Amino acid sequence: MDGRNSKIYEEAAALWRELYGEAPPIRDGALLLDIITQQLPETGYHRIRSPYLRPSTITGPRRREAQG
Repeated sequence: MDGRNSKIYEEAAALWRELYGEAPPIRDGALLLDIITQQLPETGYHRIRSPYLRPSTITGPRRREAQG
């Protein structure tokens, strides 16, 4: 297991232990996260509104230039 996958597994395993109080049943971090998140309720997306966020400080994906 490479460093990235090892870190994902450790985080997922820690989350599993917190939620269920037992050792995780598998040693695949990505699959473990899928199992955990499938049980979460679906929620809508709500933008963050804050007086500290101004349009000039918010960035998003670059828009493609109009091709003519």
